[in-house]
Amino acid sequence: MTTLEIWELLSYVVTVIGLPLAISVFIYEQRKERNNEEEEVYQLLSDNYQEFLKIALENPDLRLFANEETPALAPEQRERMFIIFSMLISLFERAYLLLYEDDMTEKQARRWRSWEDYMGEWCNRADFRSLLPVLLRGEDPEFAGYIQKLAVSSPVT
Repeated sequence: MTTLEIWELLSYVVTVIGLPLAISVFIYEQRKERNNEEEEVYQLLSDNYQEFLKIALENPDLRLFANEETPALAPEQRERMFIIFSMLISLFERAYLLLYEDDMTEKQARRWRSWEDYMGEWCNRADFRSLLPVLLRGEDPEFAGYIQKLAVSSPVT
């Protein structure tokens, strides 16, 4: 075998084995990077929800964690509740826009279901549900439709 034939053989080996391997590694790394980005988005949203919960805890007079509607609120309390619910809708919309897809992988669907659970819990509150039409003004139409369907299917407490 001459040097030229050896080089030719090596080029075939690279073409047949090396190129598909390089493409496979590239695709694997791209998927891994995309998964990491999705996980980071989910974590940032979860952190934002934790911050929201702290705000809700700072307003115990509104009884936001009670199952029933908070009765007889003063105007200032009603305004605080409306602002807190507005913050929550904004967070839910962001989660919807960043996480929800019609055709999700199992991992994406698992992440989304946790947000759907949060939304369902809040939609169980009659006062939240009754404010939805006002809270959803100007929000993404697909998100608005999604949470309204969720609210309709939530039991009244």
